[in-house]
Amino acid sequence: MDGADTSNALGRFLRRHRALTRPERAGPQTAGRRQVPGLRRDEVARLAGLSTGYYARLEQGRQRNPSWQTVATLVRALRLDEPAAAELYRLARPVVGRRRPARVERVAPEVLRLMNGWTDVPAYVLGWSHNVLARNPLAAALHSRFAHDDNMLRMIFLDPAGREFFRDWSATARAAVAELRKIALNAPDERSLAELVGELSIKSPQFRRLWAEQKSGETVRRTIRLSHPEVGELYLIRAVFLIAGAPGQRLVTYQAEPGSASADALALLATLAASDLGECGPSA
Repeated sequence: MDGADTSNALGRFLRRHRALTRPERAGPQTAGRRQVPGLRRDEVARLAGLSTGYYARLEQGRQRNPSWQTVATLVRALRLDEPAAAELYRLARPVVGRRRPARVERVAPEVLRLMNGWTDVPAYVLGWSHNVLARNPLAAALHSRFAHDDNMLRMIFLDPAGREFFRDWSATARAAVAELRKIALNAPDERSLAELVGELSIKSPQFRRLWAEQKSGETVRRTIRLSHPEVGELYLIRAVFLIAGAPGQRLVTYQAEPGSASADALALLATLAASDLGECGPSA
């Protein structure tokens, strides 16, 4: 074994897990009699949507830093569990374009004043990588059951409350991934996006599958169905507004039809949130 190969930890990892992947688990196109254990290089490449030559270079150590999207497809093709997926991301050190300090995103004071003035409309601001940068009190009450409330993708894919809250979870998940992919195409060097995709690919098989599909045509439905444990089911109209002067930031609002049961539910939620705030008293 030559010196180049001894330093090729990524290639050894891929070869080992290719040999460990049972062909019958990888799909009917890999079935049949085998002369070697596991999958062949061309089969892994096909499952990952890569050329056989490119995948061979990864195993041989002639290509060392694949993109984070390539790593996500390899995680899926090799059916890696969470620890193995995390190890692949560590070894690959996926590139995200030119490196630069993480973007600091702040919400303008006038946007905060606008949101906080809406007492019957939940509103929040999303950043580049779907981080929730700010919420008004009603949106905070609506999202109060989430543990991963810092990022909309984590809320959907990683938080146990996500599947109960988003009643049309599958459609919501598909649309969120499509929106994330569109943003990633417009900001390929945004480090926070790559880190988020890596985290979700490791921790969520559902995200990993949707991301590897590489579909981009779906959008979040205008009318969405949510469920809150205190006020029940809500049918709300979702609107998204780009914030001028703050690239990547979007203001998201949920509105109920006037006079509807959902409008009454939002009013009740606002009352409960105000009551909870009053019981806690003013902050020191």
